[in-house]
Amino acid sequence: MRNPGKKQQKSPAPRKPFRSPRLIGIDAWIDSALYNLRFALAEFWENTTIFFRRFRVRGFRRFVVELLDEGFTLGVGGSVLLLALALPAFEETQKDWRAQDDFAVTFLDRYGNEIGQRGIIHRDAVPIDELPDHVIKAVLGTEDRRFFDHIGIDFLGLTRAMTENVRANTVVQGGSTITQQLAKNLFLSNERTIERKIKEAFLALWLEVNMSKKEILQLYLDRAYMGGGTFGIAAASEFYFGKNIKDVSLAEAAMLAGLFKAPAKFAPHVNLPAARARANVVLSNMVQSGLMTEGQVIAARRHPASVVDRGKDESPDYFLDWAFEEVKRIAADVPQHSLIVRTTLDRNLQKAAEEAIEFHLRQYGKEYQVAQAAAVVLDNDGAVRALVGGRDYGESQFNRATKAQRQAGSSFKPYVYAAAMEKGMTPKSVVSDGPISWGNWSPRNYGRSYAGRVDLTTALVKSLNTVPVRLARDYLTTAPIVALTKAMGIESPVSSHKTMVLGTSSMTVMDQATGYNVFANGGFAGTRHGFTQILNQRGDVLWDWARDGEKPRRVLSEKAVGEMNSMLVQVPEWGTGRRASLPMTRVAGKTGTTQSYRDAWFVGFTGNYTAAVWYGNDSFAPTKNLTGGILPAMTWQRMMNYAHQNIDLKPIPGIDKSFPDPVKVASGKGAKGKAEPAEDQSPIERPRILSSTTTKALKELHELFKTAPPLTAPAARTRLSAL
Repeated sequence: MRNPGKKQQKSPAPRKPFRSPRLIGIDAWIDSALYNLRFALAEFWENTTIFFRRFRVRGFRRFVVELLDEGFTLGVGGSVLLLALALPAFEETQKDWRAQDDFAVTFLDRYGNEIGQRGIIHRDAVPIDELPDHVIKAVLGTEDRRFFDHIGIDFLGLTRAMTENVRANTVVQGGSTITQQLAKNLFLSNERTIERKIKEAFLALWLEVNMSKKEILQLYLDRAYMGGGTFGIAAASEFYFGKNIKDVSLAEAAMLAGLFKAPAKFAPHVNLPAARARANVVLSNMVQSGLMTEGQVIAARRHPASVVDRGKDESPDYFLDWAFEEVKRIAADVPQHSLIVRTTLDRNLQKAAEEAIEFHLRQYGKEYQVAQAAAVVLDNDGAVRALVGGRDYGESQFNRATKAQRQAGSSFKPYVYAAAMEKGMTPKSVVSDGPISWGNWSPRNYGRSYAGRVDLTTALVKSLNTVPVRLARDYLTTAPIVALTKAMGIESPVSSHKTMVLGTSSMTVMDQATGYNVFANGGFAGTRHGFTQILNQRGDVLWDWARDGEKPRRVLSEKAVGEMNSMLVQVPEWGTGRRASLPMTRVAGKTGTTQSYRDAWFVGFTGNYTAAVWYGNDSFAPTKNLTGGILPAMTWQRMMNYAHQNIDLKPIPGIDKSFPDPVKVASGKGAKGKAEPAEDQSPIERPRILSSTTTKALKELHELFKTAPPLTAPAARTRLSAL
């Protein structure tokens, strides 16, 4: 019951919720819009599904559609990949690739004899419109019948070539167009890789877009290598037939056209029967392509071309290619570009180097599964005396001596030891040869065994791996080693990664010879040079090495050089390079072999010469257990045995001139019990032209001329009047 004595309190009235008509309207609009959108999308999806059901295929048709879908997907991915590969190729077009046209250089050897030419001046080239009609037809009928119809890549011609090759079960036709071949000649190397072919295809398309067909054909005829050290069809006509290209007959034009694909094989001054047989094939191609009739070519078949007798002298083409690039770099600011260059090349030593490589590849190439080699020989004053960039220039113009960067292996170790000598260590310093880890890297010795505590001489001579790693990790770091290689003139980029200590960085043969030449000349860098003078056609000296060349700079102290040489001379005496020892003087050097036997090196020097030799395969395929102490050392020994005949023998810096009896190494068992080739017992010999008495007299006369005071003009007139 309620208490009547108390006044009843009223409860507060409930608060009314805030309701805005505008917000309620917005909320309702959003809800309606979302509902309608969902309904519309569902309706659209249903209608789309119903529409595409009309195209639903089953059975065999579905298989075809699925296959096309997958092909389209893969095609898009492949196009992206091809574009990624082509971008580096297009970067080549940004360079001044026409620069070769600005120079015409005649090269002389160190004695003043002409050894070849390089470069083409446009005004000296014969324009396409002035070439005989049968010359153009011979080239197009053999090299590219549909040249004026395709876009740089001839898919019909490629299909036809593949069909003919399948039928013949061998390669009888090529599918490359003239534009593709020009792209390779201008921008790429001759390496046979898929990446190179892809770049070649893209560059061919680029050439077609940026040049006319006439310009492409003109460049192709002017730039192609034609054998005998000649470049361009006009130069080849002068070399082989002694006549202007405008005057060649049909038979001669056919012989020239046959040289484009295989100049070494069909060069008429080397193999005239093969050249004539190839010319006959060219004539048949002209008939088959409808460019000429059989009646028009019958006279050329019956009376094949004859060539001018050029003897057996061959041009040192790899050397000339390298020297030409050096001339263009140095003479870029010289106003006259028609030049004569006095090089440092010794033709006799060049031939000896070529012969040594060919001899060992022919004798042992198949046994060791190795196809290529390269070598560079320097006089210890830095002059390049010989350069071999490969086995056959006609087969491949890629210069393996100056452009191929290959892992150096153990031949890199002397740079590590040299840095240690500069830091105060000596050949007698003792270091532990035992298991070692540097981070997650645990290198081991070649024989998987360890010698314990050894001095640095033993470690270098026996090519132990753990010792240079320990030096770099605990004593040097990699930075001073990289700095030293750059200071010694090595142009290849040397990695600063810890594995570089064992030669994982790639270097050229020229770099190796340049680096070791610092040991040979007493610690000075900057002395390497391939020519001594650049002259114009009047004989005026435009550039002189003694005056304008790089000045020598000391990069190794006399102490470090003497200590390094005292260790390196023992490598050919009781270490891994015994096959490089010479009977007349001491040899210092180092072998190198990379993983899976992909690269084999011997780099060494005497008091007179420094030389680097490399063996390997262009495809980076492994050889069959080939080490630096076998073919590279044997090739080095054969070259240097020739080079040191009939010359004054100089001592190696820091080494006593007295020379003990050389170590005689009999053939024995190599790694894994493999029988290794015996040293060649009949080395090539340098013929003696002058007697020792005459040679001595000429040297004395030379010294008198060097020390004689120069003649003044009045004195010269007085002496002439007295005569």
